[in-house]
Amino acid sequence: MFLFGRRDLKVVILVLFFGSFIGTLFGDLIAFTLPEGVVKQFFLQSTEFSLKGLFGGENDPISLDLGAITLMFGLKLRFNFATIFGLGISYYFLRYFR
Repeated sequence: MFLFGRRDLKVVILVLFFGSFIGTLFGDLIAFTLPEGVVKQFFLQSTEFSLKGLFGGENDPISLDLGAITLMFGLKLRFNFATIFGLGISYYFLRYFR
């Protein structure tokens, strides 16, 4: 791979996923402990990306009705400052701790 040497792509995706997950939890925890104000809004403000507007209606997940079984697919990503910070820390671990 281009940036990660001989690391497996699954390991890279897993580490980046957990970095973003832990970063988001950390940001929510910080926002929970802070009093109302600009700093709390900074940690709570996020941007969401989802697939629901691409294929289905505005609020409908992608669904496949097979009669007896209905499969529903959805993906929503929420990014805030702490998520980006968690991704940066996980990238640091991938890059420098081999």
